[in-house]
Amino acid sequence: MSDAIAVKDLCKTFGSQRVLNGIDLHIPEGETFVLLGRSGTGKSVFLKLIVGLQKPDSGSIRVHDQEMTELPIEKLNETRRQIGFLFQEGALYDSLSLGQNVAFPLRRQKDMSEKDKLDRARELLNQVGMEKDFDKMPSEISGGMKKRAGLARALALDPDILLFDEPTAGLDPITANEINQLILKLHGERHATAVVVTHDLRGAQTISDRVAMIHQGDILIEGSYDELKNSKQEFVTQFFSQEGRD
Repeated sequence: MSDAIAVKDLCKTFGSQRVLNGIDLHIPEGETFVLLGRSGTGKSVFLKLIVGLQKPDSGSIRVHDQEMTELPIEKLNETRRQIGFLFQEGALYDSLSLGQNVAFPLRRQKDMSEKDKLDRARELLNQVGMEKDFDKMPSEISGGMKKRAGLARALALDPDILLFDEPTAGLDPITANEINQLILKLHGERHATAVVVTHDLRGAQTISDRVAMIHQGDILIEGSYDELKNSKQEFVTQFFSQEGRD
């Protein structure tokens, strides 16, 4: 199976802080890969580097065998359309209804009428259980619903790679489980590659095919959830000791 994403010797610093210290990762097509780690350890930066929202200091990022760090902007934008990104806060436009938010990525699809774009948005909201919320504004819905709407928008261009930045952060355990089950459902339907960064152990156990842990800029360990949970490495043991706490 070929890699959807491959990074090699990836480095990123902010001032004197080195957040990625030459990491290597391969994510096969169709895999749900979870990157665990403490807050502020470069997990979200990793996603932004993949999609080209930030530039690495050095190293290689290949998406579908294309070197993202060398693509001209037109080609980069073309590749980005194959990637759906769920931002941590949902990142909805406050002045647009949920339907308009979900339809927003379709605005440059010249072969679609406005009605077709809104119909597509309605269909996507239906897929995430929000078919009745098409005309609501972001200020009228809960944090969990914002995540769902953000996920619907991330699916608008039918991407084959999905990036999730802390999809359950700030949610109560029941709502967090609903989001994880939704990620599982969509993965089963679409067979897309998914990269999820989180510190939510329950979520990682629920959705992951493979898990890696980042610590002090390095990939400390990777394997199945159970392999990480049973690891004797001190930091990994300490991290997993939080399991069951809220």
